[in-house]
Amino acid sequence: MKIKLGPYKNWFGPYQLAELLMFWVPKEKDEHGFPHTADRVHKFGEWLAHGSVWPEPEVGDIHKWGDRPHTRLYKFLSWIDSKKKRKIEIHIDPWDTWSMDHTLAYIVLPMLKQLKETKHGAPYVDPKDCPEELKPKKLTKKQKDNGETDSTHFERWDWVLDEMIFAFDSKVNDDWEDQFQTGTSDIQWKKLENGNSEMIRGPNDTREYDWEGRKAYQERISNGFRLFGKYYENLWD
Repeated sequence: MKIKLGPYKNWFGPYQLAELLMFWVPKEKDEHGFPHTADRVHKFGEWLAHGSVWPEPEVGDIHKWGDRPHTRLYKFLSWIDSKKKRKIEIHIDPWDTWSMDHTLAYIVLPMLKQLKETKHGAPYVDPKDCPEELKPKKLTKKQKDNGETDSTHFERWDWVLDEMIFAFDSKVNDDWEDQFQTGTSDIQWKKLENGNSEMIRGPNDTREYDWEGRKAYQERISNGFRLFGKYYENLWD
């Protein structure tokens, strides 16, 4: 298998051009303290994109601003953007699908780990998918006044990612069953009267197997893959 994926193409339009040309203008902060593009830079971008700063009277509602006329510069930059293509090269060898679940795990596992480290948000996670301690608690009046709506929103997503990582890590390191076996094996063959042989445990066989522990471990793996399928479309940064 050979996979080469280039970066996503970035839109560079009139507003980005305005920020580039007015690089000396410092960012402004909103009421929450987050930086954003200064108004005068944004207005310059408006003029570059539409030839005017405010919507024309016939456009009216802000939700219909997409109907505003576009300048030749906007159309030119849009044409350039249409020519950009993301580089995608994928070659699959026959052995890659012999155990496809195992092959994909080598790719998915490091991606999940990186996503957990670099994510900037969290999607909604159904409380039914999480343990009891992560189910949302009733918010206090102070929490509601501060705008909080879900007491464990981010913790639930971290937990789901950890369970996905656990499942794929177990798929890559497929010797996890060894931990449920103790002792040594002494297998002997007993000759039967009919000429066949029967496999029996010898006198030095001390092997024990924790079937209940293995079952619980496998159920956790299966649930991790279930969560991966359920929240697949939420795997974004």
